Amino acid sequence: MSTLPHALWLNVSPALEKLDRPLLDALSRHIAIAQWQYCQTQDEPMSLEIALVLLHDYLKHHDRPIHLLGHGTSGLLGLLYARRHPERVRSLTLLSVGVHPAVDWHAHYYTQFQFLPCSRETLLMQTVYHLFGHQSRSIKRDLLQVLERDLRSSLSPHTLYRRVSFFPGGVSVPLMVCGSQNDVVVDPNLLQGWQPWLKEGDRLWQCPDGRHFFHYFYPTQVSKQIVAFWHAQPSCQAATVGLESVNISA
Repeated sequence: MSTLPHALWLNVSPALEKLDRPLLDALSRHIAIAQWQYCQTQDEPMSLEIALVLLHDYLKHHDRPIHLLGHGTSGLLGLLYARRHPERVRSLTLLSVGVHPAVDWHAHYYTQFQFLPCSRETLLMQTVYHLFGHQSRSIKRDLLQVLERDLRSSLSPHTLYRRVSFFPGGVSVPLMVCGSQNDVVVDPNLLQGWQPWLKEGDRLWQCPDGRHFFHYFYPTQVSKQIVAFWHAQPSCQAATVGLESVNISA
């Protein structure tokens, strides 16, 4: 019997790993799930292509297709991979990924930075509110540091001087798109924009609250929706539960 995971959570933003943990813990009660993390230093180029090659090097050794999941830019990576290697993907679940999939909190931040006459720290503190809502002063400071680290280490393709876009479109594999009704980055319009690209059996679900990181605030509800989506897939089989990590460096 294979011990390989049945689901793989993608993470190209190591600084945000703790925000994923509640959902991963909830999902690991239902299915064998692993975490694939892409790490790079500030001296290395930000290349989605390199990450795609490394992800394929990992998945090509699996003897069956796998459920892929990702939030934000990590979801973008999963989307690009599912388009390139659909035979390796059993289903794709995207969290906070709109119909224009490159839109992430980095793009939102850099756009605000260009047009608002305020300091970097002030803008980052405002971004903390946009992404997480009202928090205590100490938590806001901690979250500000997390966002600063993510700006330095994430695989997000955006910079202050350049925005990247990808053509809207779906995938041939079963697709679930999740978002929050009060997310200012991937707003409900960007989520509803997926409708023309959804196939029979695909799902679009919105959490009523939680903003951009709704899966952190409502892991049980999000897990319930994802597991129901998996169970609706043909020939869905039970898997040994558990969580493991796979760290990949460029």
